[in-house]
Amino acid sequence: MSARLSSASALLGAVSLAASGAAFGACTGPGAPSNTETKCLTAVQIPGNPLRSYDISWVNPHRAEYYLADRSNAGIDIIDTHHLTFKRRLSGFVGIVLNSAGTAVNNDKSGPDGVVTHGRWLYAGDGDSTLKVFDLDAPNNSAHKETIPTGTPGDNRVDEMALTTDGEFLLTVNNAADPPFATLFNANGDRHFSSVSVVSKITIAGPGIGTIPAIEQPAWDPKTKRFYVSVPIVGGNPSGCNAGGPGQIVTCDGGLLVIDPAANMTATTVLGAFDGNTGLVKLSDCGPNGATVGPNDNLLLGCTQANNPSNRSTLVINATTKHFSHVNGIVGSDEVWFNKGDGRYYTGSNRNCAPAGCPAQAAVLGVIDGTSVLIETIPQSSGSHSVAADSKRNLIFVPQNAPAARFPAGTGGNGDTTPVGAGICGTANDATGTGCVGVFVHDVDGDRDDHDRDDRDRDDHDH
Repeated sequence: MSARLSSASALLGAVSLAASGAAFGACTGPGAPSNTETKCLTAVQIPGNPLRSYDISWVNPHRAEYYLADRSNAGIDIIDTHHLTFKRRLSGFVGIVLNSAGTAVNNDKSGPDGVVTHGRWLYAGDGDSTLKVFDLDAPNNSAHKETIPTGTPGDNRVDEMALTTDGEFLLTVNNAADPPFATLFNANGDRHFSSVSVVSKITIAGPGIGTIPAIEQPAWDPKTKRFYVSVPIVGGNPSGCNAGGPGQIVTCDGGLLVIDPAANMTATTVLGAFDGNTGLVKLSDCGPNGATVGPNDNLLLGCTQANNPSNRSTLVINATTKHFSHVNGIVGSDEVWFNKGDGRYYTGSNRNCAPAGCPAQAAVLGVIDGTSVLIETIPQSSGSHSVAADSKRNLIFVPQNAPAARFPAGTGGNGDTTPVGAGICGTANDATGTGCVGVFVHDVDGDRDDHDRDDRDRDDHDH
């Protein structure tokens, strides 16, 4: 962990953002170290049920909005990233679904899950294998415009997703289907009406490709004009590896699926080994969940012990050459995000190696610079796996679970089990905590009021 300090004047510039009524001053304890460049600024409280279960988050900096797939409240929470206040919630999702024993959240069937936006349009996946489309310019009671099935409810949730820069194509994944699959949609682009339709259902199979238990976060690269999708485990990579099963330890590495939306796809498309244009690239020493596009056509992949217990690093791979390198000191990521405002990657690493060393795990926010060097790790509440950044304001949003004590005994619920005093949400880890969205800041130049430093260099996160 680096100990480089931000200047006092820069920090005061950051603090001015919180004067609008956000819960400034909530950050205390291990989650708010004084010796990091990325500092805990404040916490935004989420109304309704305590944050027991949530999934992906997203930022549209031009609308100054942050979106969180909040399964605890069966909706998409929207936070104003300029004033750092809760704005509204888009409802109509299945919410939390417990397992058959009623003892824990069934992530495969709960929703919402993945979320992305382009302009006025928000797309979110639900636990019943449907994609929901919302018009952000409409009031809550008329914002929901379409529900499109990607399969049957037995295919479980529509999970993570990505959009092309122009918003014309959307790729979603059903990570918990058997077998898992991706769906390519015609999306709404900049139109004022919704007309989303399915282009192709995409699966992975072929010589040398064994069991594919799941697929995870996709990312769009505007340079290569391809979607890149994290594949956590690839049977047969390497030959003779174990792809998992009851009581078995996974020894297979993962892969990176390359999809060209301009290719001549049929209603059902099967992709095999990478052929120079599309298909599966096998990875080394990485079972990835997260994927994000950074500078120089590089992709950062969130390798995690959750997929392969031997993983100990994060992978950066070039989308064109497929050359790769590992970032040591950070592992266990779910969602990852590149912030063009400060040129840094941020990782929601709920399974990083604990201070005592692997295989023990601890949750951190990982900060990696554009040259793939780990800058710092910042402790988070247990289970903290989601991250998104506002590139105009250099604010990083990290949801925090409510403490386990908030939920009925025996129902599990992915609650925060961080020791008392973590403090990001402004309360100790006891029955009074409700969870929150922690807001972190990395001040680049002390001039935080113009909000225009990245207008000249927009990417797919900026829509």
